Amino acid sequence: MNTSVNDGAAIATGVMDPELRSAIGRIARVPQLLIACDYDGTLAPIVEDPSTAVPLPESVAAIRALAALPQTSVAVVSGRALRDLAALSRLPSEVHLVGSHGSEFDIGFVERLSPELVAVRQQVRNALREIAAEHPGIRLERKPASVAVHTRGVDPQVAAAAIEAVRNGPATFDGVTVTQGKEVIELSVVATHKGTAVDQLRTQLSASAVLFIGDDVTDENAFGNLHGPDLGIKIGPGETKAGFRVAEPIEAARALGLLLETRRHWLFGERAVPIERHSMLANGRTVALLTPEAKVSWLCHPKPDSAAIFADLVGGSPAGHFSVAPERGGIPLGQRYRSGTMTVETRWSGLTVTDWLDKPARETTPDDSPAVITGDSTLIRVLTGSGRVRVEFAPRPEFGQVAVQMQPLGDGLLVLGSNEPVALYSPGVEWQVNNDGGYETAKAIVDLSAAGGQVVLELRFGTHSLEHHRVPIHERQAAAEQPWKDWVASLRLPSTSRDLVARSALTLRGLCHETTGSILAAATTSLPEELGGVRNWDYRYCWLRDAALTARALVDLGSIEEAEAFLRWVDGCIERTGGHPERLHPLYTIDGYELGAEAVIDTLPGYAGSRPVRVGNLANHQLQLDVFGPIADLIAAVADARGSVRDDEWRVLENMVEAVRRRWHEPDHGIWEARLPPRHHVFSKVMCWMTVDRALHVMRQHGGEDRSEWKDLRDRIGANVLEHGWHSDVEAYSVAYGDEDMDASSLWIGLSGLLPGDDPRFLSTVLKIEADLRSGPVVYRYHWDDGLPGREGGFHICTAWLIEAYLRTGRRTDAEELFAQMVLTAGPTGLLPEQYDPLAERGLGNHPQAYSHLGLIRCALLLDNMLKQ
Repeated sequence: MNTSVNDGAAIATGVMDPELRSAIGRIARVPQLLIACDYDGTLAPIVEDPSTAVPLPESVAAIRALAALPQTSVAVVSGRALRDLAALSRLPSEVHLVGSHGSEFDIGFVERLSPELVAVRQQVRNALREIAAEHPGIRLERKPASVAVHTRGVDPQVAAAAIEAVRNGPATFDGVTVTQGKEVIELSVVATHKGTAVDQLRTQLSASAVLFIGDDVTDENAFGNLHGPDLGIKIGPGETKAGFRVAEPIEAARALGLLLETRRHWLFGERAVPIERHSMLANGRTVALLTPEAKVSWLCHPKPDSAAIFADLVGGSPAGHFSVAPERGGIPLGQRYRSGTMTVETRWSGLTVTDWLDKPARETTPDDSPAVITGDSTLIRVLTGSGRVRVEFAPRPEFGQVAVQMQPLGDGLLVLGSNEPVALYSPGVEWQVNNDGGYETAKAIVDLSAAGGQVVLELRFGTHSLEHHRVPIHERQAAAEQPWKDWVASLRLPSTSRDLVARSALTLRGLCHETTGSILAAATTSLPEELGGVRNWDYRYCWLRDAALTARALVDLGSIEEAEAFLRWVDGCIERTGGHPERLHPLYTIDGYELGAEAVIDTLPGYAGSRPVRVGNLANHQLQLDVFGPIADLIAAVADARGSVRDDEWRVLENMVEAVRRRWHEPDHGIWEARLPPRHHVFSKVMCWMTVDRALHVMRQHGGEDRSEWKDLRDRIGANVLEHGWHSDVEAYSVAYGDEDMDASSLWIGLSGLLPGDDPRFLSTVLKIEADLRSGPVVYRYHWDDGLPGREGGFHICTAWLIEAYLRTGRRTDAEELFAQMVLTAGPTGLLPEQYDPLAERGLGNHPQAYSHLGLIRCALLLDNMLKQ
């Protein structure tokens, strides 16, 4: 790059200044961006005849494309009269045009001048005409609120005399504002300049930041008003308040082109990997997601509902990632889980990357003194093969809100600047640390042949230790995998889709938080229910309903420890209600406490441009009366599997019934958490019935007695929903009392056992839901207006419910066919997100979703039982 220094700033020619490139990268990622440019000397090169000044094609193309982007505004702020600016620039209506140094924001501006200002303007015009007549070559440009005196091409002595006459004459009139530019002086009856014009645009357009490009002395008013994340680019030499400088308009066009490319990627995602193609790592403490190319694109620390240190999934590369790939590039041969484990292998020719999350460990020496302490989870990445490998490590704590530094030290890197210590143990790897816009990224090229065929990368959380671990890596891998293998071996897996059921079971166990007993609804936040839409929610919490259904699926497979741990967690939540179980929230943090306020991280573009990215969930404050039913059903299943009921489970069961007794008759927000007024939802009433029904089952089977008051309550609720939930016009149980709209959750009128499988009302409901809500391999939740824009995909859990309804109503072939279609929607490693779009043929929603996998398990077990009959 060739540079010359002038007035403290470098003028770059040819290759763009790396610091300017970084600055453009930063401003391209603000939520609401305003790009404002001067015209002459910026978009259009300076010419002798101003009437022939046309913008560069490169600038026009960039300006047009930027103006078409969402959350992006473009303005041209010129000294020219607005009419002339519009005629010359010929820019689309999306580009805001501001003329006369900010005096004109629309063509009818002159009509808003007061009579007093019109009189001053006429006085100025008369005086300037006399000066022009006395100084040959001087050109006057009349504008609605001003007059510009141009001296370009005029003899320097004549020009100087004319300017002197202007300054000593009309420039001194009361109410006149003077603006001096390159070979022009302008007298205006409105006190404004480009700086105030940009500020006005900033306010009107709610801009988060402003990029201003200009070349003239008059542009310094705009540069001087920039602040915070704003960016100013000066074209050409001369003193300036701008932070950056380029040599000529074509280089400004290149800057706009880079801005366009970067912002487009930020807004819409850079080749977003289909959601279902991500694989999950888990260790009972936290979770991580891997792309098919072995990029760690999601990892929250220290818990799944903590802030992310890698958020590439919803923020692109600037939000943090940990990438490994052959230096030569290329698509992997494949990715798979090691059988019966949560270890993932990604394979290229000459390279295999093996990833797993290790649990916290403490190694001691023979004299019992500590040797290596890993304070928290460890992400282990083993690179084996013979090729050269490119590694890129870009930690971005707090969803990229905290800039950290990396210090190469001994056998690895220390991550400095975050709340908790983090170290990357990487013996033999030589790191190059680069700073990109205030964020540091470590890069390395690893020659596996020279390293003996294997390199180990250990991302250690909660410690700055870079000490060598005395246990060989293959032994550590075996120790991490064996508990998963033992657990899977203990399950009663069906013959129907056996391997996929085993993977679903492992996924559900991976969503269990061993320390607390809570169970995640999903591993992620804000993966969209509609690409580019706003239906993006945070599912990294424990919903009472989802967790109970998850634990029940594992009980059905023969594992009750997850259910026991979850019920202890629920007991703690109930205890914190102070004797009011009916006040339970629908969801809690992993630790069992109320969520904080729902917030938006507006610096993240979202998956494939789907914004906003949310943290927290407002459903926390809803009334959802259905949550008690799945918990009571889980207790019944655990009691039947174990043959007894524990004291804490009795407490939970009695509290569930008491909560139903107090509130079952109320309207609520329902299972789908629509942000609408409460209704009498059929599903909620059915779940209230099921709560008492399962409690009676437990009492009869394991308590040796019956409670008449519970029986009366159950029968009263059942009679109420059977009568009022039925809609005679649609001949089905609808979403809520009195509503005609259908809802897949109403299938539970039969799935719960409230109605038998051959009841005509259940048969009719199944047919109606099939007709209204099934589309190929999916079943939608509903099509009623939930108050949010856009649409969503089909819900896998709803598909599973319809499969079960088919089986209960004797439609076995239909059930097998739909189950086969559902299985085909899974990703290559067997994982399912929340939803599926049958038109685009891709997954949607948070991933992996507990609902989807428990639904698959439930269907496979039912189909297996049917085969045995």
